Parts: sequence; C-alpha cells; structure tokens
Amino acid sequence: MPRVEIEYCVPCGMLERAQDVQAAILEEFGTEVESVALVTGDGGVFEVRADGEVVFDKESDEFDVDAIVESVGGHVGATA
Repeated sequence: MPRVEIEYCVPCGMLERAQDVQAAILEEFGTEVESVALVTGDGGVFEVRADGEVVFDKESDEFDVDAIVESVGGHVGATA
C-alpha cells in the first residue's frame, strides 16, 4: 500500500488546500493507502508524493485535486 505525503507551505497559508487533497485521496482510496500525511514546509512548496515519487509539484503542474487523486491512483494496487 502506498504512503502519500502532502508537503505544503505553512507561511503561504496552504493548509486548507493540503487538507482538501488529503480528504479527496482518503475518500477515493480509503484503506487502499497506508497513510496520507501532511508535512509542513516553507518557501512556497506544495508537493504530493506517493512512496517517495513526486506525483504533483505546484512549480510544474496546474493545481487540480482530481488530477492529483488520479496520479496517486497509479500507485494504488501497484506491486513493488
């Protein structure tokens, strides 16, 4: 089961956005993911990682909750 991390910029006020992504992932995959952790950061960061692989980075991707959930889905059910 994949571990998902959502690293977000605290000073930028991105907590609510991170919580929205977290809730959407949990709603879609439930017990198919091991965890969906919020990781505090700064410097404008907003990254979503599944098993250490970046699946979303605000520097290069347009923010879309559904697209992020779909990207995480590529790791759900995958075997190592």
